[in-house]
Order: sequence, then structure tokens, then C-alpha cells
Amino acid sequence: MRQDRAPRASRPAMFGPFERSVAARYLSARTGERFVSFNAWFSLIGIALGVATLIIVMSVMNGFRQELLGRILGLNGHLGVFAAEGAMRDFDAVAGRIRGVPGVVAANPVVEGQALVTSEFGGAAGGLARGIRPDDLRAKRIIADNIRAGDLGAFRGEDAIVIGTGLAQRMRVMVGDRITLVSPQGRTTVMGTVPRVRSYEVVALFNTGMHEYDSSFVYLPLEAAQLFFQVPGAATQIEVFVQDPDRVREVQRAILRALADGPRVRVVSWQEANNAFFQAVQVERNVMFIILSLIILVAAFNIVTTQVMLVKDKRKDIAVLRTVGATQGAVMRVFLMTGAAIGVIGTVAGVALGLVFCAYIENIRQFLQWVLGTVIFDPTVYFLSRLPAITDPGEVAQVTAMSLTLSLLASVYPAWRAARLDPVEALRSE
Repeated sequence: MRQDRAPRASRPAMFGPFERSVAARYLSARTGERFVSFNAWFSLIGIALGVATLIIVMSVMNGFRQELLGRILGLNGHLGVFAAEGAMRDFDAVAGRIRGVPGVVAANPVVEGQALVTSEFGGAAGGLARGIRPDDLRAKRIIADNIRAGDLGAFRGEDAIVIGTGLAQRMRVMVGDRITLVSPQGRTTVMGTVPRVRSYEVVALFNTGMHEYDSSFVYLPLEAAQLFFQVPGAATQIEVFVQDPDRVREVQRAILRALADGPRVRVVSWQEANNAFFQAVQVERNVMFIILSLIILVAAFNIVTTQVMLVKDKRKDIAVLRTVGATQGAVMRVFLMTGAAIGVIGTVAGVALGLVFCAYIENIRQFLQWVLGTVIFDPTVYFLSRLPAITDPGEVAQVTAMSLTLSLLASVYPAWRAARLDPVEALRSE
């Protein structure tokens, strides 16, 4: 005979109203429970500060790398094409062939050399003199968009020079004053080797925001640089800009193929020229991520301590709950929720604090610098004149997920202990 099956009971929610109400009650401080509540607050604050610090440091490292990369590549190009020996005589023909390579945006002939910079007002400094055509210099947006005095329209002839604001301050010169370049490669005379000395009029001052460049780079018209460095009709390199700097190796191979039947050249990418520097930045970034992650880990361990103390403090309550019918799973979910709530609130607060701090980091730096009366971000050390911060949503999500995971894992053991508590022994010991 067919028997009717009993109706299947609906499955309760994992975190039902009972678990949520008990967990909320345990999270609120009551008389005699202040110490446990203080520990919970310290755990929450620790997680918030750890998450915020990690987001801020990673954003600053990202901004630091991006700013350096943009300024270095904006001034130096993505590729440098050099003659295998000596200067490059047929540089216009070579530059024309390079411009025909897919992915190449510009190819500019450059004359480059070291020089001693002096002025009649006192002061001397080593500098890097670059000869470049006026149109090519105006095409460098990092220079053309950051002229602080003068006009690039006067950058022509054999008597003009453009220098950085840092160098101008050191030489104590302004637009219209004259500075002198002294080449270490002198010319040979009957009296011996005589250094080449030439005076130029400052026609413009630029400020790229990178102290290293603003205090050492000077620009001359190409013909003036050829005359000063004694390479008439030649260039020391061809500066190449590409569409995608991250795919520069593909363009590098294409340029070598395009120039295979011409004069022997060597092509150096920005990755090869600055490999050690950017590798050091990446290593530092990874190490900082690991070290600062320990802050969140320590805060998660603090959750374990707080929850263990809460379980010990609530032994009688747990025994009563078990006696009136609460299952081990329900008790475990209650304490999982209390620990997870600390982690969730702390993580959300840390993410909000970190994002707000990154958004106003330069204003905060200037305020602290004004209050403390000291330089917090020295451009002579960090190469940049402002503190950059670029927040990566992927990194924020990674930090958030790590913090929530550690907080949840930290709540498992105390919740398991609470669920395993024998109600008879707990009531007997009270």
C-alpha cells in the first residue's frame, strides 16, 4: 500500500534571525563586559589601519612608478638608436626608415654630451646637454607644456639654450641671462688640449616635476650642439617614440630588420636602459606588500584572542542556548558572525580611509609639512616634486578579499570551541 510522504521541512537560512540577534547582542558592550568590548574595538581598528595603510602604500608605489616612467620616457624616448662606432652621419636617412616601422610615432636625431654649466653670477654644476631640432623639442609635451618662463619660439640659431628651473635656481639665472658650457672633450692646439667653452642665452625655463632632470638637463638647437661637441653633420643617437611602451621589444626587432641592409646600429630600449632602477622599484613594492600584510595578519590574530575571551565569558549563555534547543551549528554561526562582523566593519572602514587618504594625499602632505616645519617628501631624494598616488581597483579588491578571508578564518577556531562546549559542564562550573 502506498504511504504518503511527510512534507519536507523548508531549510533554514544559514544565518537566520536567531543567530543575527544573538551575535548583535554579544557585540554590544554590557556591564562587566567592557574589557571584551575594548578588545573587539582594538581588533577592528587594527584591521582598518592595516587595510588603509596597505592601500595607501601600494597606491603611492604605483604612482611613484607611473610618474617616473612617464617623465623618463617623456624626455628620453622609448628606444635609442646608436651607431655601432662613433657618431651617426646619415641620421636623417636612418630616421626616415625608422619612421616607416609600424608602431613608431616619432624618430628624432639628437646630439648628446656631458658639460660643465657655469654662470657669471656664480655656481657650477654638471649637466647633460642635448641638441635637438626646435620642432622636435616643441613636440615633447613634457617640456612644451611645462615652460615656466620664456618662450620656445626663441629656441633657434646658435646662441639659444633651454634649461630646467632647478638648474636656473642653482646658477641664479633667469630668462635673458647667459650661461656657459664647458666640454670635457677639449680641442687640441699647439699649447695642448684646451677645453671648449661657449656662452648661450637662456630663452626658456622648464619644470617637468622631476628634480633630477630639472637640475641637470639643458637643450640646444641641433646645429649649435653639433658645433659645440664637434660633430658637424652628425648625431649621437636617434630618439624613438612608440605607440605602446610595453611592447617596445617588438618595435625594437622591427627596427633592426628595417636597418639590416644599412649602417650597423645598436638599438637600446627603455627597459634595458632603466632595468635595474625599475626592478628595484618592483622589488620594493612587493616587499612592502608582504610586510604591511602582516599588520592585517596581526589584527586577525587579535580577533582570535577577542573571540576566545568572548566564548569564555559567555559559557553560561552558551549552555543555556544549548539547553533550550540551539544546535551546535547555530552556536558556531553566532560566533562566526561576531568575528566576521569585526573583520567586515574594519575592512570597510580601512578601504574608505585608504581611498580618501589617497585622493587628498598631496594636500595632507603639505599640511603635515606646514605643521611639522620639515620636508616630508624631498624631491632631491625621490626625484619627484609631488607625492603621487594611483589607486588600482584590482589591488584594492585583493586587499579587501585578503582582509575578509583572514577575519573569517580567525573566527573559525573560537566558534568551533563554542559549539563543542558541553552545557552540563558549563553550568556545573558556574
